[in-house]
Amino acid sequence: MGRTSDARERILSAARSLIETHGYSALGVAEICRTAGVPKGSFYYFFDSKESLALAVIDEHWAGQKRTWATALGGDTQHGDAQRRDAQRGDAQPLLRLRRLFEETEVGLRTAQQSCGTVSGCLFGNLTLEMSNQTEAIRTRLQEIFEAQVEMVDSVIAEALERQEVEVADTQEAARAVVAQLEGQVLFAKLYNSTQQLGPLWANCLALLGAHAPRETAAGV
Repeated sequence: MGRTSDARERILSAARSLIETHGYSALGVAEICRTAGVPKGSFYYFFDSKESLALAVIDEHWAGQKRTWATALGGDTQHGDAQRRDAQRGDAQPLLRLRRLFEETEVGLRTAQQSCGTVSGCLFGNLTLEMSNQTEAIRTRLQEIFEAQVEMVDSVIAEALERQEVEVADTQEAARAVVAQLEGQVLFAKLYNSTQQLGPLWANCLALLGAHAPRETAAGV
């Protein structure tokens, strides 16, 4: 059972790496299996088609990214103790948590760039540009993920609005604009192969939300 599970994980890992570097459309099952080091029969043991594999890659990537977003935005209940320590340090302000999301995104892109030599961008954004008009199942799943991201940011902006730290008429639309800005800057980072493209995110976000940079306590820096 362990070796079977390992084969599936190797296929998923190979597929994700290849999709990030070469895209989905030109990718073949044989290339995936060769990269994963598994026989072609193993692919069809786990996946009905290349589309079902892509959906599995998307779901696995989102599971990891969702944990990162939840931790950064302060919505991960599994990190309650850490969040209480953050609150004591003064880091729990909603806008600072939003900035932490931007920082975590930049760190992730920079780490990947050091590994493969290029900024791979956002898997979801890349697939949206390539596949949204071709495969309904993938388009629908990507839409669900982006809506989930908007909801996570919306809760933070709503909290900031309650604290009178932002001026927005509609928190959900503001959250959608923040997610779109983040996605767009990641796209620029991929285009220019430079994570420095994410530099303006924080200032632009504050302007978008009608906010001033929140103060950080010395202990929270």
